[in-house]
Amino acid sequence: MSLPCDIYAAAGTPCVAAHSTVRALYAAYNGSLYQVRRASDSATTNIGVLTAGGYANAAAQNTFCAGTSCTIMQIYDQSPQHNNLTIEGPGGAGGQDVGANAAALPVTVGGHSVYGVFVSAGVGYRDDSTTGVATGGQPQGEYMVASGTHVNNRCCFDYGNVETNNRDNGNGHMDAINFGTECWFAPCSGSGPWVQADLENGLFAGANGSDTNNHGNSGAYVTALLKNNGQTTYAIKGGNAQSGGLTTWYNGALPNLGGYAPMHQEGAIVLGTGGDNSNGSVGSFFEGVMTAGYPTDAADNAVQANVVSAGYGAGGGGGFTGPIHGVGSGKCLDVTGASQANGTATEIWTCNGGTNQTWTRSSSQLTVYGGTKCLDAFNNQTTPGTKVDIWACTGGANQQWNVNSNGTITGVQSGLCLDVTGASTANGAAVELWTCNGQSNQQWTLG
Repeated sequence: MSLPCDIYAAAGTPCVAAHSTVRALYAAYNGSLYQVRRASDSATTNIGVLTAGGYANAAAQNTFCAGTSCTIMQIYDQSPQHNNLTIEGPGGAGGQDVGANAAALPVTVGGHSVYGVFVSAGVGYRDDSTTGVATGGQPQGEYMVASGTHVNNRCCFDYGNVETNNRDNGNGHMDAINFGTECWFAPCSGSGPWVQADLENGLFAGANGSDTNNHGNSGAYVTALLKNNGQTTYAIKGGNAQSGGLTTWYNGALPNLGGYAPMHQEGAIVLGTGGDNSNGSVGSFFEGVMTAGYPTDAADNAVQANVVSAGYGAGGGGGFTGPIHGVGSGKCLDVTGASQANGTATEIWTCNGGTNQTWTRSSSQLTVYGGTKCLDAFNNQTTPGTKVDIWACTGGANQQWNVNSNGTITGVQSGLCLDVTGASTANGAAVELWTCNGQSNQQWTLG
């Protein structure tokens, strides 16, 4: 199967950057996707793919980072240009950035448990010395797959072409995709989030900035696409990364506000911040590429079809059967003593493949023992500290769960997170409901 960079190359617009922590973006790619560093001893390791053209070997990360935390230090460029992203340094609008927690965004892609890049305020990656990337009004295309639910209205969750000195050098010196809920040029259509063009000194929904034809894209996973011929025109597209095609939100003239036609790109690459390191944004990044030249619509459509076929899932799709791993502990969600009695508590325990650790996700339920018992918030309680047990399935709201793209599992009835009590990593530590706090003892992977 041709992957995104194979598709763009065949259309005459080869990738000059290809970044992903979840999968290969060339069918023949068999190298490293990213590098992690663990907190306990500062050792690093590279995380590659399971097979050429395949998905990330997240199990290698789990093993390397067991009992400690890890940070994503580099995201490797899969293209021949080797434009690797490292943690961003200070800029005109932000100080030294930090790397993302490597376990903060567990998801499934193609049925494989992998990790995306969880961007919170102050997280950013950059390469200020690239090769092959568009400069000085040259044409380029780019897309990224992001989360439509992990967004904010701060500047700037970007991926793409930016200044080489980490400063705002004026109109047209950026050519990056922006995704979030910041409306720079009012009015905007709805509440977003929107796929917009960050062309420096403005987030453009289309035309000269305000374009109410851009209705935004929400949902668990979004394909965000921008292309610019560097001289006269640009186009913005968005789509559901799990199904369907792309919607063209804008295709027309570059802004006539001065400095944008022609463009003045400098060729650095950023992920997670603005060109001047404005770093107040949040977002989730899974894959993205940049091309040399202006891609055809046919190539864009083929890339979107491939993204959909990759099988993005929100921490485990419907029909999943297998273990549920605690990110903070590396252990499995377990029914105490392998009991099947109503009211039996759940806990974490070393993974052993037992039936009391084999869960099935069906619609909004998580069941065990062949679907005979449901994961249950005890006695319909909705307060922090509520015991999470198993019970005969009733269809009640206290047995319904959301598996979220940020790795949490939340009770539909309570809104609280599935939590390992006291952030313990010991066998037998109880699982309960608790106020969501973003910690790793509230993050889980299916599979």
